[in-house]
Amino acid sequence: MESKRQQKFASLLQQDLAAVFQRDLPHLFPGLPPGISTIRVSPDLGVARVYLSSLLANSGPHLLELVRDNSKEIRQALAKRIRQQVRIIPELVFFLDDSAEYAAHMDAVLSKLDIPAETPEDSTDPKPDEKGPARPKLFADEDE
Repeated sequence: MESKRQQKFASLLQQDLAAVFQRDLPHLFPGLPPGISTIRVSPDLGVARVYLSSLLANSGPHLLELVRDNSKEIRQALAKRIRQQVRIIPELVFFLDDSAEYAAHMDAVLSKLDIPAETPEDSTDPKPDEKGPARPKLFADEDE
């Protein structure tokens, strides 16, 4: 679990990194800049794991490669923005966030399941005049 400090730092990084992608380095990303879904920061605040999401369906691996190739330039632009607020500029490690694809896959799997609905006449509840299943006797002198 992340500490409050890590969460605040991750939030700062997410806001400033989004601004870097949209305002400072838009020439690196033809079309839409990548979205940042989550940032996880190490306890010493030295490494930030950035999870990117793409709105375009098939551009994920290409986008990740593009960002990783330009990670030095991205880190320098981020450093210009946050240098007055932090002591150490974290090393950025980029990953592709596939949680939306996974959710769509799980939704498709669940929709394919054929679970019959139980109707009241199909229920296995005993009728009021019938006795339920026999209970095991715990003691020898126990009467039914």
